Amino acid sequence: MQKNGTTRTLHTVKDADGAVTSRVRRTVLPSGLRVVTEQMAGTRSASIGVWVAVGSRDETPALHGCSHFLEHLLFKGTPERTAMDISVALDAVGGEFNAFTTKEYTVYHARVLDEDLGTAVDVLGDMVTASTIAAADVEAERDVILDEIAMHDDDPDDVVHNLFAQQAWGDTPLGRPIAGTEASITALTRAQIHRFYRRHYRPDNMVVSVAGNVDHATVVRQVRQAFGRGGFLEGEADPTPSEQSERARKVQPGETRTVRPQEQVNLVLGVKGLTRTDPRRYTLGVLNTALGGGTSSRMFQEVRELRGLAYSVYSFATHHADAGVVGVSVGCLPGKYDAVLETVRNELAKVAAEGLTDEEVERGKGQLKGGLVLGLEDSGSRMSRIGKVELVHDELLTIDEVVARIEAVTTEDVAALAHELFTQPELLAVVGPAAAG
Repeated sequence: MQKNGTTRTLHTVKDADGAVTSRVRRTVLPSGLRVVTEQMAGTRSASIGVWVAVGSRDETPALHGCSHFLEHLLFKGTPERTAMDISVALDAVGGEFNAFTTKEYTVYHARVLDEDLGTAVDVLGDMVTASTIAAADVEAERDVILDEIAMHDDDPDDVVHNLFAQQAWGDTPLGRPIAGTEASITALTRAQIHRFYRRHYRPDNMVVSVAGNVDHATVVRQVRQAFGRGGFLEGEADPTPSEQSERARKVQPGETRTVRPQEQVNLVLGVKGLTRTDPRRYTLGVLNTALGGGTSSRMFQEVRELRGLAYSVYSFATHHADAGVVGVSVGCLPGKYDAVLETVRNELAKVAAEGLTDEEVERGKGQLKGGLVLGLEDSGSRMSRIGKVELVHDELLTIDEVVARIEAVTTEDVAALAHELFTQPELLAVVGPAAAG
């Protein structure tokens, strides 16, 4: 393991003339806080993300929804800033800032002009390390989160994917919705949330990632100052290692339904997938893209273009540290439900038996590579990439190395993985009128 307090360069990319176009550097502070930057030539923006290794899967049943609740509360004020002060500080420089919670991590992020990066670092550092979590703010935000849960409950696509996760992993942290439930959010107390905050928001459990027109040494200095409030960076620790497993935990096959008096039926049909560190994830990326990742994909062509059975159809692959699922999501009219389900099942069975054609695989590889490269042209996406890799993966590959791994996927690789995945027992989640199916 790398010693604390050291800095090293992870990658340097140069153009044909030898000029540096990108440089990624990493510093581990004595407290265990990791600072990763990517210096990007030719940009005038800078993006920062504070990645905290805590999400909904770290919650007990009594704390269900606490990670997401806490994400909201950290915008409500510190001893130095009110909620209004936090908003004004970034609005005044034209900055964008927000946050999101997943099952395995929580991220606070901002994008500003390069000259205003110091302000963004200071505001986010203050929010993350010194939130007051006032009782009045807890009560006010409780109602906001209950409204948010109600909003998601009105979205059948959200409902069916939550139902699918519940079918896959049952009443476990992975199987529960990230935002919590009306009952769990109503029951959470300020003391519970504050204890959760103090337990998980530690330097050794965090990564600060910054990308854009930045200087690494300057960023580290700004982070030390902004995150050093109240002795937050005192003490020594090694960074908390991320959980890794190449073998995905079991899922529970079967069918689950929720009856809703709506005009459309939403269904998700899937199987157990791969973990985020499984070396076959690049093969799965190609398979998923060719299967249902665009308008030329197998599912889109069969379900929508040729048969006119649905407006929305796509495939997906979800990866966690020790779990994964692969599936197809469709929204259709109730009268077309049976035909949609039969078509999707037939296509998955066909892919399991025959694989994909060379043309489909090459098209999937091209789409995956293009999406990757085009998606990394701004500082925000670069910040997200290096932050997530530092938090949850073992190594940071260059863009060229990732592209090479995608390019190395063969038609035989795709066929073997498709057979392994799509001959497994299926999971089916359905949301819609009682008559469907």
